[in-house]
Amino acid sequence: MSFALLGLTANKMFGQKIIRPLSASAIYGITFIKDTLIAIDQRKGFLLEIDPLSNNTKILNPHQVQEFTDVTGICLWEDTLWVTRKNSVYSCKLNSLALEHFMTLPYPADGIAVWGSTIYVSCQKLGGILIFDSNSRKQITQFYAPGVGVENLAVSEETLWVCDRTEQSVYAIDRATGEIQFSVLTPFESPTGIAVHTNSESAEKTLYIAYASEEAYVRDNPNADPSQEIAYRDKTFIHPLNYYYDPQKRFALSNGYRIEMSYLEEIAPLEEVHITDLEWHIALPSDTDRQKVISVESIGLPFTEQITDGQRVAVFKFDTLTPGERHIFGWKAILEVRGIKYRITPREVENIPELTEEFQTRYLVDNDDLSMDKGIVIRAARDAIGTETNLLRKMYNIRNYVYDQLSYGIKPYIDTPDVVLERGVGSCGEYVGVLLALCRLNGIACRTVGRYKCPNTAERQNVPLEPEFNHVWLEFYIPGFGWLPMESNPDDLGYESAHPTRFFMGLCWYHIEIGKGISFESMISQSVKLKKEDIAIGDLAINHIRFTILDELPPL
Repeated sequence: MSFALLGLTANKMFGQKIIRPLSASAIYGITFIKDTLIAIDQRKGFLLEIDPLSNNTKILNPHQVQEFTDVTGICLWEDTLWVTRKNSVYSCKLNSLALEHFMTLPYPADGIAVWGSTIYVSCQKLGGILIFDSNSRKQITQFYAPGVGVENLAVSEETLWVCDRTEQSVYAIDRATGEIQFSVLTPFESPTGIAVHTNSESAEKTLYIAYASEEAYVRDNPNADPSQEIAYRDKTFIHPLNYYYDPQKRFALSNGYRIEMSYLEEIAPLEEVHITDLEWHIALPSDTDRQKVISVESIGLPFTEQITDGQRVAVFKFDTLTPGERHIFGWKAILEVRGIKYRITPREVENIPELTEEFQTRYLVDNDDLSMDKGIVIRAARDAIGTETNLLRKMYNIRNYVYDQLSYGIKPYIDTPDVVLERGVGSCGEYVGVLLALCRLNGIACRTVGRYKCPNTAERQNVPLEPEFNHVWLEFYIPGFGWLPMESNPDDLGYESAHPTRFFMGLCWYHIEIGKGISFESMISQSVKLKKEDIAIGDLAINHIRFTILDELPPL
């Protein structure tokens, strides 16, 4: 795999270390003075000077805390500090910190970046990034905001960097035209600030992202019985964002992790059975542009490996499985996984080739109880795309239609798309079923992908982690480009406004791709008893899934 690194590489001095400012509650805007990090604690109003190596923290504005409370964006140009606070933009000299009013917007000003005499201000309510001249204080132009959430800004040379809190993304924008060059997913949720650090010795540049949210924890309360209770606390830190962009394949990779994943079955039948000539198939992790399988080994019992529709599958064989017999068996894999985000525009798919006959036969048919012949599903497929003919826009419209029609809810079994559409509530698997049905009825080849997500706690390394649920999403096919990922339900946030697109043609590092387009697990036997009673895997065994995040990957 070859990649073109555009502009920013890992900073050797700071490394991959997470910066955790002492006493900070909610870091928003960040900027650098040489190797010193400057950050604003939006809730406390502290303008903080932070040593990235030691986390040592100093308050720079001990007498102006009230004036800096609710500041969300900061940036430095020469000796002038620029800030956004509520609806206004201010500037001040670093040696005095006396804020001077620059201009006021009709809505809150979120983030700010300055390059020379040009000032960039993001405003979610206006849906754009406003550009001003610092000398005349007049607006020069306006760019469309690349995401739907609150955005913060940084600028370096010809690139305007935009981090979007809801989209969990950073966009690289041409600061002259506003055109999006590419975007990358951040490894953590809720990015609230962004800055570019330039190494004083090597001139290498590194993006740093601030994050601010809350986390739940178990609190020991001696005045309660029982003493353990759930509480919430602030969570804020700063972390380097590494990215690699491949313009030929049209995707960008971001921070990744080396993960150990184990999947095993424990024979524990609800009712004792006797089965002969049993083959137990369990799909293995896939090698993809964002996921590399370093090693796979068996657990409990040995397996042979076979290829099914291009996917690796572990095959465990039992000559006889008798009543009272117990086994554990499965696999353990070491994986390297990264975030990936594709950048393909509708214009690029205007003149794509037709689907091959093989793809039409495999990926445009109802081969998984998709209810594609039911009236409610046929009407939904028609209503979802309207008069749209562009494949990428059709896919985007179908996704949004399903998000508008469904709300997320967990169930112990999967209903067919007609039942799900009628009910209006679905699990991730039911979202996938509806999406598959509507896509295939509209001539878009698609397939199911999954099967698990590593718990999204990248800072908890070398600690065994267990996911609460399995998970599935899908891939859709664009002739001439290939298979592209799309999440099932996480982008359906239930808002009335536009849905985020962070996982539309993108996956974060914690998605583990296993068995693309094939069954994750199945049993095959010549036993007549097995065929008659149709024993479900869940009635015969209990699965155990464990993840361990070993370390963060270095830049490629």
